[in-house]
Amino acid sequence: MLMNANEAALVIVDPQARLMPAIHDGAEILAQMGRIATIAGLLGVPVIGTEQMPDKLGPNHPDIKRLCDKTIAKSHFDACADGLLPALPTPVRQIVIAGCETHICLLQTALSLLSRGYQVWPLLDACGSRKTMDRDAAFTRMTQAGARPVTVEMVAYEWLRDSRHALFREVLKLIK
Repeated sequence: MLMNANEAALVIVDPQARLMPAIHDGAEILAQMGRIATIAGLLGVPVIGTEQMPDKLGPNHPDIKRLCDKTIAKSHFDACADGLLPALPTPVRQIVIAGCETHICLLQTALSLLSRGYQVWPLLDACGSRKTMDRDAAFTRMTQAGARPVTVEMVAYEWLRDSRHALFREVLKLIK
């Protein structure tokens, strides 16, 4: 099953500036989140960010926040419980998901989306946790629940579909 940019949204869970330094490989994870959000923006894929208790934990990293079409403040670990679902435009049925922490907020959001019939693609190279064991366990659990882990490059090329796409060269610059 291929991803389709016309049916997709990118959800970036809690890349809060204050928390990112504690995430294993946080700088690289942040760079990959920025890369996929930029690609999504170029291709017209909606980008929705979430912030966990921003009044206490601070806002999302500015490099990500500026790339989001919407940002939802939340207190629940599952973003669906705090307004993510109404923020998803119709006809979105495919959710590419990135962010932190993979084993808490990202996992609970992904499982909730799956239980509501969405197709969910967590980004292996744009999701992080403080501990790699927690991150890896979350990917295993999401996969067992029906999610399909992918990479930023896989998503970019599936959204493009064809090397003759008008934005191919521009996306290629971001990938390389």
